[in-house]
Amino acid sequence: MGVTKVNKIGIIMNGVTGRMGTNQHLMRSIVPIIEQGGVPVGDGEVIMPDPVLVGRNPAKLEALAARSGIDNWNTDLDAVLDDKRYSIYFDAQTTDRRVPSVSKAIDAGKNVYCEKPTALTTDEALKLFEKARDAGIIHGVVQDKLWLPGLVKLAAVRDSGFFGKIISVRGEFGYWVFEGDVIKAQRPSWNYRKEDGGGIIFDMFCHWQYVLENLFGKVKSLSAIGRTHIPRRIDENGNSYTCTAEDSAYATFELEGDITAQFNSSWCVRVRRDDLLTVQVDGTKGSAVATLRGCRIQPYGVTPMNVWNPDIDSPIDHFEAWTEVPDTQIYENAFKIQWELYLKTIHEGKPFHWDLFKAAKGVQLAELGIESWRKRAWLDVPELDGEGC
Repeated sequence: MGVTKVNKIGIIMNGVTGRMGTNQHLMRSIVPIIEQGGVPVGDGEVIMPDPVLVGRNPAKLEALAARSGIDNWNTDLDAVLDDKRYSIYFDAQTTDRRVPSVSKAIDAGKNVYCEKPTALTTDEALKLFEKARDAGIIHGVVQDKLWLPGLVKLAAVRDSGFFGKIISVRGEFGYWVFEGDVIKAQRPSWNYRKEDGGGIIFDMFCHWQYVLENLFGKVKSLSAIGRTHIPRRIDENGNSYTCTAEDSAYATFELEGDITAQFNSSWCVRVRRDDLLTVQVDGTKGSAVATLRGCRIQPYGVTPMNVWNPDIDSPIDHFEAWTEVPDTQIYENAFKIQWELYLKTIHEGKPFHWDLFKAAKGVQLAELGIESWRKRAWLDVPELDGEGC
């Protein structure tokens, strides 16, 4: 059936000249949505994004406009916030700029969708949620890893009862980020400066919070250690700088249901595992290992009987006794999936499930991770005001 009604939704996309904003949100989400003819919402009806690209560097914006085919761009955020054509404000700036810009958008009456973390303190993140709630806007946060094919498959395995009682979860994330002297760094320098909102704990613990809670259970307590393994790096202009933020973190989380989760996050590790992210789940009846796009399982009945003997090569191929979980659907880009869900929610005028309150919970876990490192102590994770309401 042909399209009979196109609902244009104006989107202010601030900070999309950065790596994540360009690649995941613009080129792999909004542009494909436009190219596919919008987001279907009924018989012959679609939502069509109408974006304006916003940033501080006109040369970068002009180049991005040419690359994306979206020629509408502006360096004046206040001007586009005043423009009634745009009902959504999206923020992919560095974390330290998030609170003032999102607050300004809320004051302008815009619905808000933004990257995580939403703030650098739990108090700021909660205040941002409360401001959005009191303004009556529809607000959301990016929690993309929930739609990674590997974790979607892992959730389906869990729902089938395959694990029996889940005992433990082990996550390994990271890769070697080059220092920038001999080989160009593949991440921006602000990631390694605390004063600019950098650090792997704030970057990744916000992810681990929603992954753990959605797949396995709420985090009850944690113990974490951060490290700055590489003390100096080279920035985008070829200048040496001191790394003031941690580049690696090692954490243990206690979850509901007596589940223990351990996550190593590092930009100083060379990968010898299935993928840049692996999550192993062990249960009484079976185990699974999820990667970004795949998931392998080993049920109780085919678990090898291992016997410790360091004097001979192992007679067991430990990769052989695992079965690949098959694809049962077409897996699209995780960011694009959540964008479509958010746009549908805007169209329906309903609250978005992954809102700024959930974003505050991620900030809380990151802040507690840093406090645990500083105090060298286990810390409980208290419920935030409004949780469970």
